[in-house]
Amino acid sequence: MTTSDRPEESLHAGPKPHRKLLALILIVLAAALGYFLWKDLRGRSIYRFEGVSGPQETSTVMPALPARWQEYEQGGTGRLALLLTDPDSAWLGLVHGLQSIGVPFCVTRDYRDALRHRVVLVYPTVSGRVLGADALKALAKFPSTGGTLIGTNVEGGGLNELFGFSEAKASRTRREVVLDSLHPLTKPYADSRERTIPFSNPKSGADATGSLGYLGAQAPLARFEDGSAAITARRVGDGHAYALGIDPGFVLLTGYNNREQGVARAYANEYEPALDVLLRLLRDIYREGEPAAVTLGPVPGGKSLATLLTHDIDYGISLTNAVLYAEYEAAAQVSATYFIQTKYVRDWNDDVFFNDAGLVPLRRLRELGMEVASHSVAHSLIFNRMALGSGDERYPEYRPFVRDAQRTENATMLGELRVSRFLLEHFLPGDRVVSFRPGHLRNPYALPQALEATGYRFSSSVTANNSLTHLPFRLTVGRETTAQSAIYEFPVTIEDEAKPRLGDRLAQALAVADRIARHGGLLVVLIHPDVTDHKLEFERRFVEAIRGRSWFGTVREFGAFWAARDRVAVDVERQGTGLRVVLTAAQQVGGLTLQLPAGYRVASAQPAELAFEQSNGQVVVKDLSGGATLMLERSSNVP
Repeated sequence: MTTSDRPEESLHAGPKPHRKLLALILIVLAAALGYFLWKDLRGRSIYRFEGVSGPQETSTVMPALPARWQEYEQGGTGRLALLLTDPDSAWLGLVHGLQSIGVPFCVTRDYRDALRHRVVLVYPTVSGRVLGADALKALAKFPSTGGTLIGTNVEGGGLNELFGFSEAKASRTRREVVLDSLHPLTKPYADSRERTIPFSNPKSGADATGSLGYLGAQAPLARFEDGSAAITARRVGDGHAYALGIDPGFVLLTGYNNREQGVARAYANEYEPALDVLLRLLRDIYREGEPAAVTLGPVPGGKSLATLLTHDIDYGISLTNAVLYAEYEAAAQVSATYFIQTKYVRDWNDDVFFNDAGLVPLRRLRELGMEVASHSVAHSLIFNRMALGSGDERYPEYRPFVRDAQRTENATMLGELRVSRFLLEHFLPGDRVVSFRPGHLRNPYALPQALEATGYRFSSSVTANNSLTHLPFRLTVGRETTAQSAIYEFPVTIEDEAKPRLGDRLAQALAVADRIARHGGLLVVLIHPDVTDHKLEFERRFVEAIRGRSWFGTVREFGAFWAARDRVAVDVERQGTGLRVVLTAAQQVGGLTLQLPAGYRVASAQPAELAFEQSNGQVVVKDLSGGATLMLERSSNVP
């Protein structure tokens, strides 16, 4: 019997003991009924695909293995030699940076091997504590014989005069490096964002980056804001000597590991080339000292810009709208990456949209030639604080629940990665999901190794401004300094959540593209297709404006290019008045761009069927597999 079955007067009768007991029992029963109804409703908010379960394999995060400098000791004498004076340093950041900027190098701990090269970078410090008397004496003589010596953190060893300063003063209060506008090497850096390189935030206290200011330097390449020299430059005989007052490896890892500590001048949508300028300076010094230098360009096909159009699908209507964007992109013959949230749980964020109805637009995206990538399961604001997980999380048992902005229950990092990837691949047979972007760009320290453990290859999890670079880079384990992962990061440059609305920021976005394109770089655009008016119009106009100078592709396509480029070896030998360039590719790469020495052109190639194009001092090798040899000769119109 329910309360509606009883006469009304019985409910208002006198306070008899048995009626009090009955009322109490009814309250308990109502509470129990309410609980079971709530539990049932919560259970029905999880969309279950019948017969689908997985992934069955376990994901295992492997222990971090410190990188070995010996992996980089091979190479000819035409490369930049990195003389490593202390293996317990941030040398891995410098190695990754040199790879990104395309400078061929080799690492050695033997000064005699280093001095067989024309350009030597001594890292991370120059002093009598890490170099013997014989090494210091040989390094002191090197520039006078025509070599180029780059010293980092020159603390002693009797080389002050060689580098052109009287005293080195350490500090943690310096914030930026200001380039000399008149020096021949730095004169091309005309952009205001290139003239000043931020590298530290003194307000971060003990975490502020240390530096050495060189006093008494004449005509330095750059100064700190306190007036001391940040980079000295001195001509010695037929050679050069440069001293750097900042640790380039540590500064590079500051950006690469998303630990910028307030150094970045913006979060997104602006030009932030701090690391790029530092790397270009090292490349230009190398080219100056090695006339036969051949370097790798950062963009496929000899273009000045690599543009990746990306879309985050984390809202119900966005999955339907995504098809309209993809149809435009297919018609315009550009491809894009769609980061899909596999949302099968209704929670604080939104209703379920990864269900049978959602599979229809998902499959249409693939039909249109777009890349489908993962955007997690829960799209949680606390993804960066989630537990790593067991590695055996499976659908449908894995049920993350976002209760509010600060609370997400039953979620793990590995669960978010492996379950979302499994579902996308299950419903798109033949697809391999290799790219990931976390919701809200929440970036856990364990993300690189978690991505590797769950089968991903590429990440787009940070902004270019926060990373201080408009070039891709390789991630390290734990976003630390000692071990490298196999994951490559492609940071976001333009995003659609800042004010004013994206459709009103076309001119600003094109200005950023112009500044990146002047030196070659990557531009990742992030658009949420929650609306189709001003955002889709922005994309149309943006693509048409840069189409002539930009390479377009998906994260997966550009990632495959970049990973292959990262393993291309370049060695140059002099042969009479010409040069012999030996290329070795560990994996096939298409559209590889080579920057040639001034005044040279390709005269012949082996194998003879190697397809290439050359113009304006660069060569694009259309398809490189294994090895190839280019014979360069002096151009007839160059004295």
